[in-house]
Amino acid sequence: MSIPRMAMMLSDQAFLRYNRQIMLPEIGEQGQQLLAEAQVLLVGAGGLGSAAALYLAGAGVGNIIIADDDEVDSSNLQRQVIYRDNHQGQSKAQAAAEQLKALNPDIRVRPVQARLADQRLAMEVALADVVLDCSDNLETRHAVNRACFRANKALISGAAIRWQGQLMAFDFRQGRGPCYHCLFPWQVDDPQEPQNCSNSGIAGPVVGMMGTMQALEAIKLITGAGEVAFGALQQFDGLMMAWHRFNLAQDKGCPVCGTGE
Repeated sequence: MSIPRMAMMLSDQAFLRYNRQIMLPEIGEQGQQLLAEAQVLLVGAGGLGSAAALYLAGAGVGNIIIADDDEVDSSNLQRQVIYRDNHQGQSKAQAAAEQLKALNPDIRVRPVQARLADQRLAMEVALADVVLDCSDNLETRHAVNRACFRANKALISGAAIRWQGQLMAFDFRQGRGPCYHCLFPWQVDDPQEPQNCSNSGIAGPVVGMMGTMQALEAIKLITGAGEVAFGALQQFDGLMMAWHRFNLAQDKGCPVCGTGE
């Protein structure tokens, strides 16, 4: 991680606020200081992003950037728990930022009311310590994957549809794969219509679980607690309450992270 270690001590107010977290020996005061200095980019403020953002803000992540070009509508409220009924018609990024500041006024939250792509995406990824892909379309997912690999940033990706969820983490800090494209090869002109919540449905708690797990992996990565499940696909079946884990292999011919061998 590029996060500097702070010499200062936590304030009495911060110690009281994060006491239950500081009690964990894997985090402690030093880990809490690292969280306060970290910058996390969330690409997407829907079901995944809203759950992840709330827990990151609650944990005391000091700098959160949340990007989304959409507005809140009534169909979002079944699963995007950061929003309230009176947020309908408002920018998701702006409304989410206001909710995060209301939860924790000591952190800094910057809303980006745009769909990140190209140079803007590259810039935001470069500024972040950890990137959470909470988007809902393949084009953005693959763009975020490429940007994180090029900038040597860790990427934590979540997805959910119907009763199923997926969690993946990729460690690009050493410039190595596997990456998202190794697992899900895709081209911009792919004629196949992707499945999403709009055309296939979603159980709200499933997407909330995946977003929460993304936040957990980010907190572990920032503080050095435990092990992040890099290079693995973790699948959750909400109907059976079952998890399955598959280790991922790098595709040597991958156009993003492949070695060309």
